[in-house]
This record gives sequence, C-alpha cells and structure tokens, in this order.
Amino acid sequence: MKTFRFLLFLLVIPAAIAGAQTASLKNSAPLSEDTPESAGVSAERLARMDDVFQEAIINGDVPGIVALMARNGRIIYHKAFGMADNQSGRAMRKDDIFRIASQTKAITSTAVMMLWEEGRFRLDDPVSKYIPEFKNPQVLETFDYNDTSYTTLPARGEITIRHLLTHTSGIGYGIIDGDARFRMIYRKAGITDLFTAEDISIQENVKKLASLPLHHHPGENYTYGEGLDVLGYFIEVVSGMPFDRFLRERLFDPLGMDDTWFYLPGEKAARLVPVQEKSGQGEWVRYASEFYDPDYPVKGAARFFSGGAGLSSTATDYASFLQMYLNKGELNGIRILSRTTVEFIMANHIGDIWGEDPDSNIGLAFGVVTKKGQDKGGQGSQGTFSWGGYFNTQYFADPREQIIGVLMKQTRGPVSDNTGWQFRLLTGQAVDD
Repeated sequence: MKTFRFLLFLLVIPAAIAGAQTASLKNSAPLSEDTPESAGVSAERLARMDDVFQEAIINGDVPGIVALMARNGRIIYHKAFGMADNQSGRAMRKDDIFRIASQTKAITSTAVMMLWEEGRFRLDDPVSKYIPEFKNPQVLETFDYNDTSYTTLPARGEITIRHLLTHTSGIGYGIIDGDARFRMIYRKAGITDLFTAEDISIQENVKKLASLPLHHHPGENYTYGEGLDVLGYFIEVVSGMPFDRFLRERLFDPLGMDDTWFYLPGEKAARLVPVQEKSGQGEWVRYASEFYDPDYPVKGAARFFSGGAGLSSTATDYASFLQMYLNKGELNGIRILSRTTVEFIMANHIGDIWGEDPDSNIGLAFGVVTKKGQDKGGQGSQGTFSWGGYFNTQYFADPREQIIGVLMKQTRGPVSDNTGWQFRLLTGQAVDD
C-alpha cells in the first residue's frame, strides 16, 4: 500500500508542477508606491493631472476618476477624484472596483498564450478541432429585415485561434455590433453579449454562437466581436478547468490580483462603483441598462465567465498585470510568459488589414502603437500597448519609457470626456530624466 501511494505521489506531483507557473531566474519586485523623483518624473509636472481631472468633474464630464501612473516598477501617482455614486453621496476611493469590460480581453489572451507555451495547440489550428460546433463556418450573404431570415455561403476557410485573438474571425458582437443585421440575428438566437447575472454557461452561449453566420471570411477583415468569449470556453476545453478557476490559480493569485473577479465575493461588493449616466437634467444617476443587470457582478448565478468583457478589477490590480508585461512576462519572481512570447504577442498579427501605415496594429492581446503613431504625439513610444473598456476605462503601457497608465471611470451615454487622451499625454510630459 505504501509503495502504491509513493508511486501515485511521483505521478501527481510532476503533473501539478507542469500546470503551475514557474519560478523565474529574474525576480522583479511587485509594484510599490514611491516618489515621482525616484522614477525620473517631475512632481510639479505630474500635478497637472490634478487640475485636468478636477476640471473634468467640475464641468460634469465624468462623475469620478481613479488614476494611476507607474514608472520603472514604482507607483508614483495614484489618486481618486469626485464621486463613486452621486445619488448616495459616496466619494471615489483609490481601491474601488470597476467593471473593466473589454480590458478582460488582454487577460483572456494572456491565458491562451500560457497554454500555447505548454504546446497544447498551434495558433493556426482551426478552433473546430477543440469546439466541433465551429466546423464549416458560414458567411452572411443576404438578410431580410422584415422577418430576420437570411442566407449564407460557405466560408473560404476555418476560424483559427489566431483569428479569434485578433478579431479577424468574422464573429460579431450582438447588441453592440455596428451592423444592425447581426444585432437582430444574435438577439433572435438568444446570444448573451458581454456578461449576465442569468443562469447560463459560456459553453452554452459559445455553442449557440457557432451556428450563426460571420461578417466576413475568416482572416480577411477586422470585426470587433465575441472571439475572446469563444476563447474563454476554449481555455476550459484545453485546460480541463473552469475558466474562472484557471485565471485565479494560474494568473491572478501569482500576480497578487486579489480584487479581480468575474463575480465579486460578498466582502468586496461595497467597493464596486456603479455605472452612471447623465439625466435629462444634467445630473449623474445610475445607469439603467436594457440588456444586462446593472447589479452585475454583485449578484447572479455566477456561471457565465465572459472572456471578452466579464471581469471587474482595481487600478492597482490591472497595473500589476501590465507590469508583468513590461517585465517581459515576469513579476515577483514568477514567470507567467517567456520574454520571447511577450515579444511575439506585440507583433503585427493582422498584416495590412488596417492599411499599410496605420497609427497602431493589432497584436495577440493589445493594440500596439506604430512608428507613425509615435510620431503623431500623445500616444506613447513605438511599441506602447493599450486597450479600453465599455464603461469608459482606459490603460496603456510604454515599454521604452517603462510607464504604465490606468484610468478608471464608470459611465455610459454621451459625455464630453477628454480625460483618456489627456491622461496619456500628461504621463509623457511628466518624464524628467
């Protein structure tokens, strides 16, 4: 019996190690607060941010903001402005939690690439190899607005993992799709967009999505869509773990991202910032969504883990994720991705779909600034990577200057908010080395 247990131990332990993140020869310290001067940044110039954010709140452009800037692994600016909830009178706090929506995409992409590093698949594998329902995809040909019927034609190729990572699969985005035909098709099919408090799994949703037509032939154009939701389920298939658990064990815990969740633990719920919109009288009120429960992610069945939009997080948690990338895949002595993989992720993976000389290209997790974008000014150095979220959150990281910027807000509806581009510009002008 003892011999059997010993043999079982020898079999189980290597398997557990193989599935865990590895220790790194490099040991970068976790992000910590320090003075601007310690990171080669002018405190006087940095203070210009205070004026910009306070003015935006006074003018009613946004109700509240949490802004974080880090350089060289040090947090040198982290402040909260305005209100988290105007109706209740709760002021914004630095550790508040925000729905980060599409900022989830880079995290899902990172998880995909972690499994890719383990040799589980090739990026140009058809996704139907792992989710058979995607076999023989169809492209929308004609559509009847009267009864929402449509015809299709066979796609010229299969959807690959790379297509899903780069929004070139042809899969649309339902309720927020720019094409009304696909909004109607997705609604009729009962597709869950973004996130939900309802009792549905990503497996159920993705398999319904697989039966619907594509915007275009895979790999031939760019259409922002639910490809990262498909990859959330793909991660479950390949890893054999629920998607939320994979992220917790393989990414969030190693990076110390304790406030990043699909559905918030009860003790963290009070820190969630409500989404707000302008009322007809010009006051900030809670956003009344018609297509999702505004109390998500505090309540719900907690089964739908949207790889494209489902996470909530804090400015510091997301900055730690970005710092791992600036460190070429490592943080606190834990290797999440190799340096070579990080460099590969940042390459142009869509060719000239956006034209021959765009301001940015699409990598496997981010939009990446080109030389042309750098030379326009205000976007960071060539290689700066960034994205944003549906509820008015933004982030960027500049590898050349070792700068991270995270800007958290929670608004919907028409607003004249310039803080996104202003913040990105103001971080660069504060460099003083």
